[in-house]
Amino acid sequence: MTATDRSTELIKTAAQAAADRLAHDIIAYDVSDVLSITDAFLLASAPNDRQVKSIVDEIEERLQKELGAKPVRREGDRDARWILLDYVDIVVHVQHSEERVFYALERLWKDCPEIDLPEDAVKTHGKAEEHARLNGGTEGEQS
Repeated sequence: MTATDRSTELIKTAAQAAADRLAHDIIAYDVSDVLSITDAFLLASAPNDRQVKSIVDEIEERLQKELGAKPVRREGDRDARWILLDYVDIVVHVQHSEERVFYALERLWKDCPEIDLPEDAVKTHGKAEEHARLNGGTEGEQS
């Protein structure tokens, strides 16, 4: 099983919205073969809480306006360190850069196929891993 065309369309639109709000480390995984609850995950990061909220708001607005999609659940607003948007077909994770490195969701889903994203949405791909290396640890480790 692979992600549906609808899921792929949602992911690409969400990724572009995140990139337009200067998210970094944007990556998407087709998790349809390992999870029955959703087709795909989108991961994105921002260096501060305000930007995390801005990215999430832009994703929600763009998916609603362009594709008529509304999240069935939104979690993590209070602290804005990790906000999750659940659209059933896809789940969007927007994390503060520190949480992104610490939780290292990429390690959990690395065996799942990546979904191709618009080129300008992935131009900063890899900064979370680079940040971890520069801070003396591997991805997911914290001193």
